Amino acid sequence: MPLENEMETMNHPAFASNHVAVVTGAASGIGLAAARRFAGLGMNVVLADLPGERLDKAAAETAALSPHGPDSVIAIATDVSSTDSLKALEAGAIARFGRVHVLMNNAGIQPGSSMFGTPDTWEKVFAVNLWGVINGSRIFTPR
Repeated sequence: MPLENEMETMNHPAFASNHVAVVTGAASGIGLAAARRFAGLGMNVVLADLPGERLDKAAAETAALSPHGPDSVIAIATDVSSTDSLKALEAGAIARFGRVHVLMNNAGIQPGSSMFGTPDTWEKVFAVNLWGVINGSRIFTPR
């Protein structure tokens, strides 16, 4: 798809310069691609993922694409399977940027499971892939 058509697909009022996007699972894959795109639109971006070098690198790469400079992008280490961690993510985003316009509950895992896998593996997948989205929405939506 050419760039001009891509711009047309991002015409929702939430995707405006200086608006704020929070992206979970932002250290790689679709989450990183979305964070980079949001930064390129001039949005303030909060990248959320597990702590470590991948998250730090993703934040630096994303900040380099922002027309507003590195202060418009932050990384907050987050475990979406933890409601306390999601509450800290929301508080950090609000403290830095004042509000959130876009929440992309993107974090997901596939640690290798089968129908006969261990219950611990299944519980972890559901904690991240299902409850991470549910709790992320519940925590961010009231604002």
